[in-house]
Amino acid sequence: MLSLTQGVVLIVGASQGIGLGFVGRLLAAGQVSRVYATYRHWETATGLQALADQYPERLCCLGMDLTDEAQIVAGCDRIQADVGKLHWVINCVGILHEGTLHPEKSLRQVQIDPLQRYFLVNSIGPLLLAKHLLPLFSHGEPSLLATLSAKVGSIGDNYLGGWYGYRASKAALNMFMRTAAIEYRRKNPHSIVVVLHPGTTDTRLSQPFQKNVPAAQLFSVERTVDQLLNVMANLHENDSGQFLSWDGSRLPW
Repeated sequence: MLSLTQGVVLIVGASQGIGLGFVGRLLAAGQVSRVYATYRHWETATGLQALADQYPERLCCLGMDLTDEAQIVAGCDRIQADVGKLHWVINCVGILHEGTLHPEKSLRQVQIDPLQRYFLVNSIGPLLLAKHLLPLFSHGEPSLLATLSAKVGSIGDNYLGGWYGYRASKAALNMFMRTAAIEYRRKNPHSIVVVLHPGTTDTRLSQPFQKNVPAAQLFSVERTVDQLLNVMANLHENDSGQFLSWDGSRLPW
């Protein structure tokens, strides 16, 4: 089992939703020695600003856009200079809709630019993050890199179709992280790399698609954070490379 006692944590995509929920929960629990949290636009990250004022000694906020490799490098370099290692990283970055970008309902709606955007944010960015985080995991202590994925990224569980770009970008993310898990294990035998399905959570990402979700299956941010923390705390080294749901069950690829 993984312990966060006096650990150093990085939450990527922490300005809103589940990412912000993780930051607040971990700081309030008081177990971690330091939390790094990333944002894209500081002026709109009001919840993160409030936590930074409340926990000035334990929270460090970093500007980082996963579509800009230079920003990833700068953030990792800052952590390396400060503390030299990380114990837990939770990457919450992902897009389902953005401006005129919306999930496709049929093949006739598939276009190159939206597909590229889905893959850049949901797949390539997280892989670049894993690339530059690797030195911060090469310390031999138990460590975790968890990336939020989605059940609709499961090829084996796809019975409804549609959502081509989002589904495929999440499937690519799953393959990237499963492959990275092998390399991480070589650098640190006690590292765990997993992808997690958080369930449908009441956030900006899911709001346009909540109409047909039963109330019992629409989680609050607080519930999602608690459920995922429970799953992560109970991971073992042989779970590395797996695709897990919010209740700890394994999902089909």
